[in-house]
Amino acid sequence: MFVRQSFYRYLMTLRNPNSQDELAQFANNAFYDQAFPKQASDYDEVSQYLELNGSYLPSMTIFDQAWEAYLEKMA
Repeated sequence: MFVRQSFYRYLMTLRNPNSQDELAQFANNAFYDQAFPKQASDYDEVSQYLELNGSYLPSMTIFDQAWEAYLEKMA
């Protein structure tokens, strides 16, 4: 049985402290967010967390782009 990698684990592959790319910045900031739901692979769980606690995320559109890339990678 295939177990999907968590969104956080995928997001960490996008980290780049020297990049100005929005997805890289999202990943960098999530890395320092100790309460980020690291085991989650459910859109609603991660989305709700970010809406309530993701002050470092200037737009939820960035999360949606990252989620789409995550789904493509997991396909």
